[in-house]
Amino acid sequence: MHALETRQLTLSYGERNIIESLDLTIPRGKITVFIGSNGCGKSTLLRSLARLLKPKEGAILLDGEAIAKRPTKEVAKRLAILPQGPVAPEGLTVLQLVKQGRYPHQSWLQQWSEEDEKMVVKALEATQLTALADRAVDSLSGGQRQRAWIAMTLAQGTETILLDEPTTYLDMSHQIEILDLLYDLNQTEQRTIVMVLHDLNLACRYAHHIVAVHNQSVFAEGNPHDVMNEELVRHVFQMECQITRDPIYDTPMCIPFSKSRLGAGATAGSGANTEKEEQKIAVHA
Repeated sequence: MHALETRQLTLSYGERNIIESLDLTIPRGKITVFIGSNGCGKSTLLRSLARLLKPKEGAILLDGEAIAKRPTKEVAKRLAILPQGPVAPEGLTVLQLVKQGRYPHQSWLQQWSEEDEKMVVKALEATQLTALADRAVDSLSGGQRQRAWIAMTLAQGTETILLDEPTTYLDMSHQIEILDLLYDLNQTEQRTIVMVLHDLNLACRYAHHIVAVHNQSVFAEGNPHDVMNEELVRHVFQMECQITRDPIYDTPMCIPFSKSRLGAGATAGSGANTEKEEQKIAVHA
């Protein structure tokens, strides 16, 4: 059984359809990454999978059952979503934020329990935030804040986690830090991870399953080795490129062609710079 499925799903804002008649499956226990140009509907699709956006037509299935027919708290026990750029109330500590992840498990009859405490401690340890538990979220670095929000979703204890552009506004080292964390969660706990990424090379490096969203539907989906090619980039991003192999991870690597400096032009520029450097050396000598 797939973790999530859509059947003839149509999503819209007003009269404008963003996604139309989409049949899609999200493999259980894998990392799925949505890619596509700005405004193509990646985030809209992700939000609909979390039941934050009501479909115009069609259905979304969670563990084989229509998600629309399930109670909200039941859905929250199975699926967590981290939206893009979440903001915590001023002064809220990391520990307080992470505890919010246990809300779906609370009721009038069942208040805070040993299981709740265990899940919070485990989430802090998994995200390496135990030492920062009493720090205010708004005092943390960008990477630390993102880890705090991920810790909250982990404390929720769901098998499936949806993340909308989790590396946005982070520098390169923090992007790798967050993606490594999500990869480790998938490998050690078999969590189903679904996320939106803009960086095609990072998408290919971390994803087991890529979904390229284009023209209100899916242009291609599958293993990065099978679907990432020049034709996909040309159609989905309107950009010419060369697809080669990442020399370290042996995953597809996209090298985009610049419209202002193509092939021979770039080579000629490089040669001119080399000539200037040789002249400087000669003068110095």
